[in-house]
Amino acid sequence: MAETVGSLVDKISIIELKIFHMQKQIDRKDASPDHRMKCVSRLEIMHEQRNDLVSELSDLFDAVLLGQKKMKVYRQFKMYNDPAYRAS
Repeated sequence: MAETVGSLVDKISIIELKIFHMQKQIDRKDASPDHRMKCVSRLEIMHEQRNDLVSELSDLFDAVLLGQKKMKVYRQFKMYNDPAYRAS
């Protein structure tokens, strides 16, 4: 499990937005039946992906609470704005 809590929450937020908008496509009165059927199929996949991510987040929380995993802070060391890293 290489995901962090933050990355999982980010992915869940994104898939929730996609689910919301895919449902809007299904509800469109002016969309063709073919388009709506394609959207229904995609929505099922999105729900499965969302459930997988939620399960992974739950497993990560359980592992942290049981002391099996430790949360780490990954600091960013950006070099592109620091002139000290540029060759002269």
